[in-house]
Amino acid sequence: MKITVGGAAAGLVFGSLTSLTNVLSSPYGEIGAHIAGSVLAKASKVLSLLLDAGWSWAALAVAVGWVAGSRIRGALGGVAALVAATVSYYVMDLYLWDAGTDMVFWLVAGVPLGLILGVVGAAIRQPGLPGLIAALIVPVGAAVQMVVMRPGEGLVDALPATVAAGIVWTGVVLAAAWALRRFWCQRRALGAA
Repeated sequence: MKITVGGAAAGLVFGSLTSLTNVLSSPYGEIGAHIAGSVLAKASKVLSLLLDAGWSWAALAVAVGWVAGSRIRGALGGVAALVAATVSYYVMDLYLWDAGTDMVFWLVAGVPLGLILGVVGAAIRQPGLPGLIAALIVPVGAAVQMVVMRPGEGLVDALPATVAAGIVWTGVVLAAAWALRRFWCQRRALGAA
């Protein structure tokens, strides 16, 4: 129960923050137009490019599953996180700039994706190859998305996209290095035993 509530709370914050950064970063909305060109607008654009990406939504469910520890709690927490994030994202979009039409589609998609990604997060705790594969899901997914759909492709001001890409690639390298180091340390410990 705690992990479901915690996952939902994390999802509410994540979805609301994603919507808010989108609104602040867009010079076409009423709110974003007031801060266009400012440091806040540029920082919001970088955050928007980081948060409004498929890999980061997947990372939310995986992180909740990892915190949950068990597969069942991970699955429930992953679903709660993605459903709450979707609802809060579209409610904020509707409130802040009268947008948001795909909520039902993403709620339906969020249930099976949350189940799978929550279980993946819980599997990170497993030793050996299963834990390594689970730990590499988000970094590999982020790398694939960066190659297939670079953040901010076609933006007039390329600086926020360049900063976001640098942050993502750094995170990919660090997360993969952590997963590999953990795997090799576990193997060494088993070999020494």
